[in-house]
Amino acid sequence: MGDGTADRTGDGTTGDDTTVGGGVPATGRRGVLRAGAAALVLGAVAGCTSGSKPPATGPGPGTPTPGTATGTPPGAGTPTATPAPTAVATPLPQPPLWQPGPSEIQPDVKRRAVELVAALGAWPPGGQGVEAARARVAALGLPPALADQAGPLAPPAVEASLEVIVAQYGGILADSASVLVVCRQWTRGADGSVAEGGTTVDVRLSRAAPRWTVTDLHPGVAGPAAAAPPPAVARVLAEPRIELPPEAAADLSSGTVHASVPEAMLRLAGPYTLSVSVVRTGHPLDVFGTTRPSDHPPGRAFDVWRIDGMAVVDPATPRQLIESFMRDAAAAGSYNVGGPVAIAGAGNRFFTDDTHHDHCHIGFDH
Repeated sequence: MGDGTADRTGDGTTGDDTTVGGGVPATGRRGVLRAGAAALVLGAVAGCTSGSKPPATGPGPGTPTPGTATGTPPGAGTPTATPAPTAVATPLPQPPLWQPGPSEIQPDVKRRAVELVAALGAWPPGGQGVEAARARVAALGLPPALADQAGPLAPPAVEASLEVIVAQYGGILADSASVLVVCRQWTRGADGSVAEGGTTVDVRLSRAAPRWTVTDLHPGVAGPAAAAPPPAVARVLAEPRIELPPEAAADLSSGTVHASVPEAMLRLAGPYTLSVSVVRTGHPLDVFGTTRPSDHPPGRAFDVWRIDGMAVVDPATPRQLIESFMRDAAAAGSYNVGGPVAIAGAGNRFFTDDTHHDHCHIGFDH
């Protein structure tokens, strides 16, 4: 699991990040993609995906054929001026809607969270503004006032599209849940320029009929980049075997992450390609369902949702690969390793539960 911003209510999972409620309890203390944010633009836009980042494409402008003045005989008079070509804006990426796989626990919980984030973070030209966002939220059968909590998901842009890189649990209990929706976003300014960014949103839900409902959301805001990142961080940011989403990369660049995190990432990137979901920002402050602080907010943990290109939640991913990764994470210095595999080990460093069926948590106590 990852961590959240300082204005969030406390929730998280047991161990450092282990959820109270189903699974093998962890002892110990508190229980990663540059890849891969989702887009659903109500009215004419994108959905979200858990896959790769699509390239922006667009046709070049055409050149109109010069006209001839009506009634002017050939070779006489002044020809009509050729109009200037009309500039055509490059379309924003339009990824498909991210969908949970069949092996998810409570898949509609994630689907519900993704629908909301996509409605808030993507809109067609002219669809900006809080009133339009409220209407898109209401169309989902959710409280329109949730649009007032969009924060960095709703920058002042005339158009936006969104890609959900992954949606992972921050916690899942019988009647409540936290879904961490990891996003990449493209926005078009009034001058036609396109900016790329992204955030991670902690979406809180509660059980309701006929579908779970969203009670509130907390978009993460990473701090500014440090003047000069530590050498280990610079190596992580340049390492192609470590995939970081926008918020996780910003966490590392901010200098607010403990040295044990980039050092462990680099060590694991030797034998594996790892896709990070959450580092510090965008995750509950406390272990979900408890009042125990998580290791993520102080920058002492990171989560991995894909190993060697295979999703942790996918039952086709070899359990032996996940177990090997978890054991190597412990060998890299983690005192608290969570995931979908129950592992017995000296010091009981490992735990599993429903929350961690979709990612591996790697935490450090110093």
